[in-house]
Amino acid sequence: MKNIVIVGAGYAGVLTAKKLAKRLKKQEDVQITIIDKNPFHTMYTELHEVAAHRVDEVSIKISLERIFAGRNVRVVLDSVLSIDFENRVLAGKAGAYPYDYLVLATGSKPAFFGVPGAEEISYTLWSYDDAVVLREHLLRVFRRAAREADPAERRRLLTFYVVGAGFTGVEMAGELAELAPLLCEKFEIDAGEVSMFEVDVLDRIVPILPEKLSDKVARRLAKMGVRVRLETGVAGIGKDYIELKGEDGRVERFPAGTVIWTAGIESSDIVSEAAEALQTARRGRVVTDKYLRAAGHADVFVAGDNIMYVPKGEQNPVPQMVENCEQSAELIAHNLVSLVTGRGELREYNPKFHGVMVSVGGRYGVAQVGTPNHMFSLPSFLAMFVKHFINVVYFVQVLGWNKVFSYLKHEFFTIRDCRSFLGGHFSNRTPSFLLVPLRVWLGVCWVFEGAMKIVEGWMDTPMLTGFFGGANQFFNQILSAAGARNAVAVVDAVASATAAAGEAVLTGVAVFSYRILGFLDVTLVSASDLTHATISDYAFKIDFPLVNWFVNHVILSSDGMQVFMQICVVAAEILIGLALIGGLFTFLTSGASLVLQVMFVMTTGLYLNTFWMVFAAIAVLIGGGRTIGLDYYVMPWLKKRWKNVRFVRKWYLYND
Repeated sequence: MKNIVIVGAGYAGVLTAKKLAKRLKKQEDVQITIIDKNPFHTMYTELHEVAAHRVDEVSIKISLERIFAGRNVRVVLDSVLSIDFENRVLAGKAGAYPYDYLVLATGSKPAFFGVPGAEEISYTLWSYDDAVVLREHLLRVFRRAAREADPAERRRLLTFYVVGAGFTGVEMAGELAELAPLLCEKFEIDAGEVSMFEVDVLDRIVPILPEKLSDKVARRLAKMGVRVRLETGVAGIGKDYIELKGEDGRVERFPAGTVIWTAGIESSDIVSEAAEALQTARRGRVVTDKYLRAAGHADVFVAGDNIMYVPKGEQNPVPQMVENCEQSAELIAHNLVSLVTGRGELREYNPKFHGVMVSVGGRYGVAQVGTPNHMFSLPSFLAMFVKHFINVVYFVQVLGWNKVFSYLKHEFFTIRDCRSFLGGHFSNRTPSFLLVPLRVWLGVCWVFEGAMKIVEGWMDTPMLTGFFGGANQFFNQILSAAGARNAVAVVDAVASATAAAGEAVLTGVAVFSYRILGFLDVTLVSASDLTHATISDYAFKIDFPLVNWFVNHVILSSDGMQVFMQICVVAAEILIGLALIGGLFTFLTSGASLVLQVMFVMTTGLYLNTFWMVFAAIAVLIGGGRTIGLDYYVMPWLKKRWKNVRFVRKWYLYND
């Protein structure tokens, strides 16, 4: 049995474990173990959103047991204290873990650079606990300030310093600037009493960005009320002050209620502990070879933030960012599979990074994206869109549909105070009980439709030939009289039918008929002259060749097939209607309602006065049966049992 042990369940560790499990699933003699001090994976790039009350804390953590359900990955909850590289064994608080191959993916921790009081007094933002603690602290500060009678003390309490103008610092400052006015309103505090500062010893914000984008970020922060102090160091931090050091070397002390430290990172404790046996540089990062093996240790791979490696043709080491975690995980998984199976060649690490993105609050962001040789900047809306899209792509890899839906819910569907680049337009503000009458009425209409078809004889007499033929004749007569397709026409179409009483004249108008995508004919006609037509006179149809073929060659192939399809339609309409009335399986029945409407549009056409049923089905699609409906009882019971099915857990085919 070969043991592959991964230390750390951050971005790099989780992805390495998942890729290994997928590629080695047939290797019964391989055991993959991932060790972390937390039972969950944390989204470190989203910590500022929790700290500033934009999203709930559950949105930034993902259960490791759920990530690796049904996979050959053993999840161990432990803190690794030391590594014996000679005997290939790790020592943790709860036990020892032998390995044949080791992956160090332990990530980083805040670096305080020896600044007095920084580690003891300031608030950091580098873990799930940090985000939760800071969130609660901010609430306490405003609550306390609202009751403070001394104006000077109240101003001190409401003075915030963010130290560090990199990614984390800027994003935290932007979130804080969005949060402060909301808390001021909540606690009835004058917003003018709040002071926010962004401090860094560098000469510009987020220096990895082009200077033009750095300036845009600085201007945005200033617009939000954050005063940026660059080329300014921090000399010390106390319980009620911060000491700043300017270019001239002079140190000044300023009142401060909260100092948030985001000034830099260094390797985690376990990597620092192993530094004597490993070659390290630059804040404890481990020097690796081109295959990402620790220098001098062919059985130890290094992933993510812990890597100190300069790729061929580059001047700087790989950056400590998520894309480096993702690409290093892919390479390490490939190389480990080659070593374990004895098949394939080891690959060199030649990462291709595709840009950076910084959000300043939930509504604004800047980004530089593209290929290594051609980068371009994105406007704010597209920058924020790209940020969320990249997160979704990552979640697809980690927890599939489950996490994607959860992410969309937290970021868009339940967002409050319009703190999203889409504003609050997609946030669920309408009470769901107001949809109950619409759901019930939609169900009643479907039951009525099905019942009328039974009365008309659909259960025993073939009627679809006349049903489809009459509809097609109606559209064709109007279109032929209006002239050629693909042109806008408004003309009268006259069709004659000989009857015992004489001639009957049908007047119709072709409003438009277009061919799109080369094969779809989209048509809107009116059964009456436009000056006298009502909405019930307008009919809409989409001609789809594949549907037409299916109707002509399958549905209308025999009388027996027609009756069978008629019975299916009647049963579907009645069952959909009853389920909607009772609020049972509302998502499925609303979806089926939409499917039936689309079928009608593509076969017989649909009068516009019945289009309300399409929009009603969309309105009650999500959660429409949870209020005064059977889904309130049935869905929790089903979900509890469904997500415990092995293949469902393995492929994340459930929603928490």
